[in-house]
Amino acid sequence: MENKRQADGFVRIAAATPPVRVADCPYNTEEMCRMIAEAAENGAAVIVFPELSVTGYTCGDLFKDRKLMESAEASLWALIERTKDLNILCAVGIPVPSGGALYNCAAVFCRGKLLALPAKQNIPNYSEFYEARHFSPASEYGMLRFGGEWYSCSNVLVELAPDVVVGVEICEDAWVADPPSVRLAQLGATIILNLSCSDEIIGKAQYRRDMLRMHSGRLLAAYAYADSGFGESTTDMIFAGHNLICENGTLLAESALFSNGITYADVDTERLMQERRRMNTWKEAAYCTDLVADMALPQIETTRVMNPYPFVPKDGADLSARCETILKMQATGLATRLRHIGCKTAVIGLSGGLDSTLALLVTANAFDMLGLPRTGIRAISMPCFGTTNRTKSNAQCLAEELGVHFDEIPITKAVEQHFRDIGHDPAALDVTFENAQARERTQLLMDVANQHGGIVIGTGDLSELALGWATYNGDHMSMYAVNASIPKTLVRHLVRYAAEHGGEALRRVLLDILDTPVSPELLPPKDGEISQKTEDLVGPYELHDYFLYYMLRFGFTPRKIYAMALRSFAGMYDAETIKKWMRTFYRRFFMQQFKRSCLPDGPKVGSVTLSPRGDFRMPSDACSRIWLEEVETL
Repeated sequence: MENKRQADGFVRIAAATPPVRVADCPYNTEEMCRMIAEAAENGAAVIVFPELSVTGYTCGDLFKDRKLMESAEASLWALIERTKDLNILCAVGIPVPSGGALYNCAAVFCRGKLLALPAKQNIPNYSEFYEARHFSPASEYGMLRFGGEWYSCSNVLVELAPDVVVGVEICEDAWVADPPSVRLAQLGATIILNLSCSDEIIGKAQYRRDMLRMHSGRLLAAYAYADSGFGESTTDMIFAGHNLICENGTLLAESALFSNGITYADVDTERLMQERRRMNTWKEAAYCTDLVADMALPQIETTRVMNPYPFVPKDGADLSARCETILKMQATGLATRLRHIGCKTAVIGLSGGLDSTLALLVTANAFDMLGLPRTGIRAISMPCFGTTNRTKSNAQCLAEELGVHFDEIPITKAVEQHFRDIGHDPAALDVTFENAQARERTQLLMDVANQHGGIVIGTGDLSELALGWATYNGDHMSMYAVNASIPKTLVRHLVRYAAEHGGEALRRVLLDILDTPVSPELLPPKDGEISQKTEDLVGPYELHDYFLYYMLRFGFTPRKIYAMALRSFAGMYDAETIKKWMRTFYRRFFMQQFKRSCLPDGPKVGSVTLSPRGDFRMPSDACSRIWLEEVETL
């Protein structure tokens, strides 16, 4: 078998609703044959059709008719034969008589071979459903005789490639308390197909959407649901053809209600397996029928575009709720620490930049939680060679609006004396020139905290930690780091949220801080303006946050992250720019681990953090070679 591993882990799957004629098997299979060919042409590796799609679901007592059963079998074999040259795994619904029982099955076939006949395990017989009148439930480890051969009818998995493993359940199976998909996923299925004929009533579409989305989330799987539509009998029920494809709790695609056609989505099976390996509570199971489909996976150019800002929800309401929750989590963490140590004073270096602004907002909220006066917060501006009037003014205005104690303590003379002490030429604007300022500020803050019985609040964020963009034992160090798990792309939104929910004066200063270029302000200004812009030196934070998220959250390779970034940032960054900053990211990420190995405490607020005490443990001398070598091949 060729191409058994899909490039970048993406597999295109399709959920199809064909027009049907009740009891007209040749017509129904002709329509499905057309759709299978279309899906294969569009690069789908898997296609699923509705429940009993060969005959139609609403045949009623015709299911007892031998002629219908004969026509269904003949039509299925004809469909298998006509699609034998197509590189796609198919699941169509068919009634299968075996022994003295009739089963509601999914015929799973590929390249001219019928692989299995998974049968419905839960037969509804309530309200408008009367399936028990016709069908028997599948046994847990049953076999069915069909066309003179025996086929597995439960706990069946079909492997297309490593990590691309397909399981099947049928309609009602998804609605019960213990759906078969749970066992199928634990047996190794990363893609669950559901053949359904779910009648439509008011409110059911949203319930169905939520249920299947949650199924995919708890199973850490992709879930493709194909629903019956036009052509089924409307004597008593209406069918809407509501097809859905979900992945790990996210709805990727759905069809419009009351429409026929094919719904596509590219699912990331590599991501799903990485999630399972990450979660040690994931349970494996045994005892299944494991089949291999002899087909080459289509090498698709995926159309799926990942959110370029994975730490930031797309939806405005979701983002607002997320910001509110994160600010509360940060403040709660700090309040807990202050209460534990009996501390009523917090000291924070306030530069007028984004990170220290967020840290001050969080500290103010923590003091409010504890009923402490905000005057116990000592915000200190420490201007030096690179400080501009804009940032210094914003720092003072912010402190005043929040009602905290504010001091301005220039450090220029102290740093100059330090240069004389160590024999450093102050005209040499090198790393010593820059880091001496950062370390002087940290020393000052620590000493002021000692003076007043307080603790120093750290301001550095997750993105800076990932890149090592901090001065070791300078701004790298504090007594509680409230921003340590907040990436730079999210910092902006948290500050903007605070601006939108504060008074007019606070709003004005926060918006100006948001409009100020990100800078450590360690080099002298040019014409009174900031001369040192961080993103000019280390690259755009939105790219680095993207690299960081998909590297740490899912363990993706540079090649895959690069391919994803090309789509996510199309029209924003060209390929060479993405590659350039990806090279920087991996080089700095590995080289700067020693700074992260001794981080101060701080609250975890998201799924990606770099705390050495729990979330990310890596030796400081881990080598970046294999990652950088792959970057160079891009």
